[in-house]
Amino acid sequence: MKRRPSLFVAALVLAVIMPGDAGAEILAMMNYESKSPESLKSLKLTGLHERREGIAIVDVDPESPNFGRILMEIPLPSDLVAHHIFYDRNMKKAYVTSLGKSEMHVFDLDRFPYRLERLAMPECKMGEDVIFSDDNSTWYLTCMMSARVIVGDVATDKVKRIIEIPNSYPHGLAVMDDIDRILVTSTVKGDLTDPHEFISVVEASTGRVLGTHKMSNKKSPSGVAPVELLRLPGSSPAVVFVTNMFGGTLWAATWNPMKKDFDVSEVIDFNLTKSGVPLEMYFNKAVDRLYVTTAKPGRFHIFDISVDPMKPKVIKTLPTADGAHHVAFTRDGRYGFVQNSLLNLPGMSDGSVTVVDLQGLKVVRSMDTLKNMGLNPNLIVLLPQWNDLAGH
Repeated sequence: MKRRPSLFVAALVLAVIMPGDAGAEILAMMNYESKSPESLKSLKLTGLHERREGIAIVDVDPESPNFGRILMEIPLPSDLVAHHIFYDRNMKKAYVTSLGKSEMHVFDLDRFPYRLERLAMPECKMGEDVIFSDDNSTWYLTCMMSARVIVGDVATDKVKRIIEIPNSYPHGLAVMDDIDRILVTSTVKGDLTDPHEFISVVEASTGRVLGTHKMSNKKSPSGVAPVELLRLPGSSPAVVFVTNMFGGTLWAATWNPMKKDFDVSEVIDFNLTKSGVPLEMYFNKAVDRLYVTTAKPGRFHIFDISVDPMKPKVIKTLPTADGAHHVAFTRDGRYGFVQNSLLNLPGMSDGSVTVVDLQGLKVVRSMDTLKNMGLNPNLIVLLPQWNDLAGH
């Protein structure tokens, strides 16, 4: 076990020095936690009682003889409830959010072995998403149970200011420096109760809340729980897509320069396809494909947006596993790796990783390493030399 970090570093060095061998592996980073007792029982896994958390480096190349092999592990405090890992825009630093403690961890991606630094966030309960400004100078951390967004400096990781968004549960966030606006979803309480239905509009330069927009055509309270936001790359006027977790829909907020505000409308109703709990969104490099995951049942949806992004056309919907959530994409556009687990929730925590051939539009393998260990991956991202930010 003591030699694993050095072997890992050697592998990365060889991959850089010998590009011809780079295809022999694709390394992914996954933060994980123990499965719930209910999940363990359903999978007939016994003897696993102590709660574990950590970060695993795994070979996820479906053509590799080491497919599914853990090459390195970084233990985390068992009560951290590490949520997600976010790369800055240059993929030089990684930030780990926490649902269990008022803190965040950060580490440099070019220092091996990785050295996690704890950042105290006393003003933040349940850190959710970290988003970066266009120039990569500033990070924004949404705090779901604190009704605020913490704003920090990427270079120093010092907190610069706090944006208060009263009576909200901040989760997803989109920063648009070109129009001086930030959008923030208001989702649910930490126990998944009291689902909201709006996104907040914030003036980026001042942090002043300018108003809200309802993400549903239903009578209030609709309880649709807007969860994630993602701007259509290069869009002008800006277009931001919004997934409604409980509403089963995808909406869009389009910037109206005349009003200096957003127009909102429904774009996709996943209920029509018997898919529920839409979560994450991604784009390919050409920005003619939109990818969306739905967790119940687990699905990976591929849409054509080449003609009109506001009228996506289904290319294919692929079955993954219960809890389809985040997706990691290779730089060459060949593979997508779907992490199947949502908050350890019953029926949405399979724990596997589904490998999707993005060119052949088919599922090629399932990686069950963590699942078979009684663990759930909470996120998957490829190491920088393989990773495509996919519009994020």
